[in-house]
Amino acid sequence: MPAMKIITEFPRKVVEFPDMGIVMPDGCRLSARVWMPEDAGDDPVPAILEHLPYRKRDGTIFRDQLTHPYLAGHGYASIRVDMRGNGDSEGLMDDEYSEQELQDACDVIAWAAAQPWCNGNVGMMGISWGGFNCLQVAAKQPPALKAVISLCSTVDRYADDIHYKGGCLLNENFGWASTMLSYSSRPPDPLIAGDNRWRDLWMTRLENLAFMAPLWLSHQHRDGYWKRGSICEDFSAVKAAVLSIGGWHDGYRNTISHLVSNIEAPVKGIVGPWIHKYPHYAGPKPAIGFLQEALRWWDRWLKGAETGVEADPDYRAYVMDSVRPARWHPERPGRWIAEQEWPSSNITIEALELMAPGAGPSTVASPQTCGLAGGEYFPFTFGPELPGDQRPDDGLSACFDQPELTKPIEIVGAPELEVQLASDRPQANIAVRLCDVHPDGASELISYGVLNLTHRSSHEFPEALVPGETVSVRVVLDQCAYRVPAGHRLRVAVSTAYWPAIWPSPEPVRLTVSAATLSVPLRLLATGDEAVFAEPEGATPWATETVRPANSERHVDRDEKTGIVTLSITDDFGEVRDLDHGLVNGSIARETWTIQPDDPLSASGKTHWTQTLSRNGWSVRTETWAQMWSDTQNFIVSARIEAYEGEKLVFERDFDEKVPRALV
Repeated sequence: MPAMKIITEFPRKVVEFPDMGIVMPDGCRLSARVWMPEDAGDDPVPAILEHLPYRKRDGTIFRDQLTHPYLAGHGYASIRVDMRGNGDSEGLMDDEYSEQELQDACDVIAWAAAQPWCNGNVGMMGISWGGFNCLQVAAKQPPALKAVISLCSTVDRYADDIHYKGGCLLNENFGWASTMLSYSSRPPDPLIAGDNRWRDLWMTRLENLAFMAPLWLSHQHRDGYWKRGSICEDFSAVKAAVLSIGGWHDGYRNTISHLVSNIEAPVKGIVGPWIHKYPHYAGPKPAIGFLQEALRWWDRWLKGAETGVEADPDYRAYVMDSVRPARWHPERPGRWIAEQEWPSSNITIEALELMAPGAGPSTVASPQTCGLAGGEYFPFTFGPELPGDQRPDDGLSACFDQPELTKPIEIVGAPELEVQLASDRPQANIAVRLCDVHPDGASELISYGVLNLTHRSSHEFPEALVPGETVSVRVVLDQCAYRVPAGHRLRVAVSTAYWPAIWPSPEPVRLTVSAATLSVPLRLLATGDEAVFAEPEGATPWATETVRPANSERHVDRDEKTGIVTLSITDDFGEVRDLDHGLVNGSIARETWTIQPDDPLSASGKTHWTQTLSRNGWSVRTETWAQMWSDTQNFIVSARIEAYEGEKLVFERDFDEKVPRALV
């Protein structure tokens, strides 16, 4: 973890309430961990809400300890709520971003604003799930909500979450459903819920637990299910001031530009070189003083202080220098750029014709294993999850190499590929990667995009391809900020498979490409940092004792007899004892993704999660397994959950469902 300055003395003394009950209008009690100034009753403060399903007692506690006491010490009531059906809260959860979840958040905001220790102004913040729901809550305009800080989030639940991308089915759809089945299977802490209640709450939770993969699979097009909660449907509904933050090594790198370009309320964006983490402890370095930036935002919009945030550039982004490809980078050299307005007039578009005039068509027919160099959709573990050397995937793609650069260029924005092609199948996927090719041939991924070609005109109303008929399509690659040095070359690699990022087409596909133009957003070279951030600070870290150290492994194996390729991932998150309340928690995630290069119907994903909790002779464990595969007509998913008290099996349940494919 990057170095951080630990702050132990704050302007106001902090008190903590580990379990403050907040009762919803329907009687459901939510459990909140709250930090606030000791004298807030005499000198009321604004409140900041983080509303999550990830368990404040043992789930997000590492980052909570760094963040919430720090905010409280600077004059805020920082409220970390377990959503209903999770952690130490009552109730049940049946889906992400449900109307119940968002209404609960609105009710918590109203409750907080009415407390004697609150000045009536509330902010909402979060990363990932919490970044999503704070934007969605802002669109509902609860009166007390004045500002949000949203990190690693999305404005479009269909196009830019873990479910679908470019109309292609992301395998994270299944992976995340498996993760949430495991996460939500754990009981409340008996020290919070009580010795006589925790087990009843746990059994009720298990009996009603949802395996969400079939639900998400049943909405393969951009229908009303995805439109609800997608704030891009009406950006003007967001009246609160929005600070949007993300990372180039995260899966949600497009949102910052979307928000800054479209929100009518005060809005600013920051994008660093980070993975899916808060930027005061994120990697790759450089991390930034996120909490100081947050205080500038909160002080302006919740306290009315003149902090100058309105004058900040609309868009601050870290332009990453070219590096040797690697599965993990402790640091990314580069520099910060600042655009006072975004979209920026400093960006010009250069069109690159990828096929010489008069050149014959190019054929693309990738083995199903193309994509294994792509890394994780949202890297999380400070481990071997980033894209590696792209040459193995380049060799399975049609590559369009550009001349060697005579001078460096900075690509800032979203490259786009306009391509004319014909498919030999009614459904086909296309993956487009923009790579930085070093003089010795090493290939570093700059950006990528995927498109289900039946969605070429509409994600809501896809149309089958007519085999052999030429169509024009546009593939928008992800936002990026990257400097390519002189002596390197740009490569556009086009493939019909991108495994295991997306689920394959039901049949092998051959595309015939007759024309292709890449639009590259270029910015004049920055000569140094155009924006400066404070060094990272945080409150006293979580005090723990390691029971089992964490470890992450990733292996690719090929059966030379059958050709089957298996990607195996094991993330052992270790086991630690909380030195304050004594709870020991641990988890292990295992994934395998299997496919045969010539057979898209051989695709299979499997997961197995283990969760453990214990204290003073009490112990519980949950085991969850899930599997997904397909035939030409259907997706098939299954899952199983087992729950144990000690070594005694106390609950078991199986899930099995078949979902018809719909041009996916």
